[in-house]
Amino acid sequence: MQTFHISATGHSLNYLPEYVAVDQGFFEEEGLRVTAEVPSPWDRVLDDIGSGKAEAALGGIWVPSMFHGRGKRYVPFAQVAARAPLAIVGRERPAEFEWAALAGRTIAMKGSNGASVGLFIKMLLRENGVDPRAVDFVQDLDGRMLTDLFTGGMGDYLVIDFPSAVTLETAGGGHVVQPLPVTGGNVPWSVYYSEGEPDDERRDTHARFVRALGRGMNWILDHEAEDYRDFLAATFPKFAPDLMVNLTNVYRANGMWTTPRIDSDAYRRWQTGICDGHLTDAPIPYATLIDQRPTAA
Repeated sequence: MQTFHISATGHSLNYLPEYVAVDQGFFEEEGLRVTAEVPSPWDRVLDDIGSGKAEAALGGIWVPSMFHGRGKRYVPFAQVAARAPLAIVGRERPAEFEWAALAGRTIAMKGSNGASVGLFIKMLLRENGVDPRAVDFVQDLDGRMLTDLFTGGMGDYLVIDFPSAVTLETAGGGHVVQPLPVTGGNVPWSVYYSEGEPDDERRDTHARFVRALGRGMNWILDHEAEDYRDFLAATFPKFAPDLMVNLTNVYRANGMWTTPRIDSDAYRRWQTGICDGHLTDAPIPYATLIDQRPTAA
């Protein structure tokens, strides 16, 4: 049995296919013993794949994009989440949400665990005709701290992960005005990547990993979340089981989990957002960054 260790930037519901593939034995059937950890700070994932401690990092594709042509080659080979698992929380629930209403307002969103949240929200603003420069942002703090500050009166809107947003709404701390897994469209939000150009042996390992991951996705799509309530409760003990069942079904219905293959159209959209966020000089062509061979089948 070959060990395949993942260094992940978080432990999240949007990573569920990986957890299911472990639990259902799909990785073992491919000869892989998959393990995972979440280092702190998050950017230690790069040290882990660089040193060989981990076979893959799990996180945002903006990292391989940002380093491309700048001394490091990080190669994405599969995705696990095809939508942003975020929500915008407001102090009031409008009859109809309008992006234009965010101009002149203050949005609090975490920046302590990478750039994805800020890049995505500013991309959505531009796509909906709002200049991000017309919005005030607080984004250099931790998500938990920002939530406490928002409930204490800071800002007009808060962007946090969807489970936390619904939990906050249930507690009366705000209203989910944009559930972005539903309304935010497709982007390769969470991907697996390794360091350096893979050789044939590594590609074979990646292909076996991808097959099992895809089986995990299909298993989730084929089963109502209520059928594995206990597994969700054990995997995400910080959240109410009813919430995780409901949100898993929301994700199932809205394309969070599709295929391990990184969609080219969603990739191009996200590359525009990454470039507009000044992390790259220009959008990177799909075939230039992605190793397509593990998901070719």
